[in-house]
Amino acid sequence: MEVLQQLDLSLEQRTKLQTLRQETRQKIQALRRAAEDSRDFKGWREKLAQLQQETYQQFLQILNEDQRLELALRLSLSPEEGEDRSQTVEELALLLKEIPERPALPAGYFSPYEQESSYPVAGEIDRLVRVSLRKEGLEPAPICSDEVFIRRVYLDVTGKLPTPVEVLEFLKDSRTDKRSRLIESLLNRDEYVDYWTMRWGDLLRIKAEFPINLWPNAAAVYHRWVRQAVSDNLPYDLFVRKLLTASGSNFREPPVNFFRAVQERSPAALAEAAALTFMGTRLSSWPEKDRKVIEIFFSRVGYKKTAEWKEEIVYWKREPLPVREVVMPDGQKVSLPPEKDPRIVFAEWLVRKDNPWFTRAIANRVWYWFFGRGLVQEVDDLRSDNPPVNPALLEYLASQLVQARYDLKHLYRLILNSRTYQQSSLGRHPASEKFFACYPVRRLEAEVLEDIFRQVFRVKMTYSSDIPEPFTYIPEEQNTVSLYDGSITSPFLITFGRPPRDTGLASERNMDVTENQRLFFINSSRLNEWIRSNRFFQAISGIPRHERKTVFNLVWLILLSRLPTGDELLQAQQYFDSQKSQNEALLDLVWALVNTREFSCRH
Repeated sequence: MEVLQQLDLSLEQRTKLQTLRQETRQKIQALRRAAEDSRDFKGWREKLAQLQQETYQQFLQILNEDQRLELALRLSLSPEEGEDRSQTVEELALLLKEIPERPALPAGYFSPYEQESSYPVAGEIDRLVRVSLRKEGLEPAPICSDEVFIRRVYLDVTGKLPTPVEVLEFLKDSRTDKRSRLIESLLNRDEYVDYWTMRWGDLLRIKAEFPINLWPNAAAVYHRWVRQAVSDNLPYDLFVRKLLTASGSNFREPPVNFFRAVQERSPAALAEAAALTFMGTRLSSWPEKDRKVIEIFFSRVGYKKTAEWKEEIVYWKREPLPVREVVMPDGQKVSLPPEKDPRIVFAEWLVRKDNPWFTRAIANRVWYWFFGRGLVQEVDDLRSDNPPVNPALLEYLASQLVQARYDLKHLYRLILNSRTYQQSSLGRHPASEKFFACYPVRRLEAEVLEDIFRQVFRVKMTYSSDIPEPFTYIPEEQNTVSLYDGSITSPFLITFGRPPRDTGLASERNMDVTENQRLFFINSSRLNEWIRSNRFFQAISGIPRHERKTVFNLVWLILLSRLPTGDELLQAQQYFDSQKSQNEALLDLVWALVNTREFSCRH
């Protein structure tokens, strides 16, 4: 193991370690022979896992106190990045030593010990928000602390937690533009691509099995195409054009799967899917005559099978339309020439710069993605009798998208760099009776939460599909946010509300906190196993009292991406002093932090 090779072991320790290795190999061989004789392979895996835990505990007993601390520091680096980063254990230890005393304020609050100059200057978003709030007699909350900000922006942009090194380096950084620098770096990471592809996968209904029935191989190529579009930052208008006008094989022309990812293939169902996805509206709420106009554009979409297994061709049926001209929802007359695919005509009308349906819908959805609530709510129910809470702000965001030539990252930057996004999540100041309009606290998505458990506890996850077919095998090491198929799931994802991707409605993702979720956090045998088997927590459980502050700092950094306050350090120290078993005290501490809203929520 790389970490083991980096420890400075004495000759006596290396001899003991070699003996432990030989004894462990012999025990593994004996277990394997017994499993082959009895054919009890399930029991073999359980006994092997138990042997691994016992061997690791014996290994820890070989180390002295300093070596166990060094091992803990090394294990606290992320498994994905720890071996490849230039930061060393010595640098992490140095960063931990440089930690200043923390003010005794709630974690979400602006700290008076931090410089106001390091925060963004109020822009147009903030001005429009402030104008709207003042009408309600409210003021924006103070700016959040750097610790809260780094956790928030990592989760919102990449769906991952920052590592302890990344948090400490960000806190140490004194540059006034460090927040905008961090935003830009996160928007260029692979994790950003995976996370935002997941969001588009929900909206585009990327699902292999019933009731969408894309089939696994088509779902895989569709997901890969969407991921490449996100990676390339494909202009949003071009992205939509490709989806609405595609023809060809579902395997070789991935965008055609937009027309296959519907429960029915009638013109009404296709029109409903297009309007919901790209106009943010539900045709069911429209007058019948207006619905029929939209349906005309999708009335000549054809489907045919081929000799290849589950291949399907989507094509334009060159049949005459019942009309040559229609009046669109914005009052514009649009002609339908017989030599032109009506889907192309619809796409040209939709992505026009002066079409409010198109830009307002995506601007509203982006706001929803960052704040958990759209300026129009529900986010996919835009209509005249459901006005936005801040019309001027919605128009500003839509106009900015057009000016940026439909660069969605430009919209992300505007919001992420605003003071509105960077405000505290606490709506009441602890020293006064004053209330603020604050950043909304909301639970993490099921996929993100599962990946956090994977990241924190270094565990592997398994998935299943109701109808297993080729292309449904998922490696245990794969991040959950990168799952391409909504049919592939797990009990955890079901419990925490992952959407089934049947309709594309935002309400499919259940973000309510349920009793089963509470029971998982307080009483899950899986979570108990993850905590007890985690090698980092095992390594630090025997570290002496004078090193406990380092231990506590690491635990808080890993679980909550921040440093503990003075009161929290004092309470943790007192609890450890009152317990006979330091190992059990540490496990209790981890359980307590994992059960906080701060761990499972955006804040």
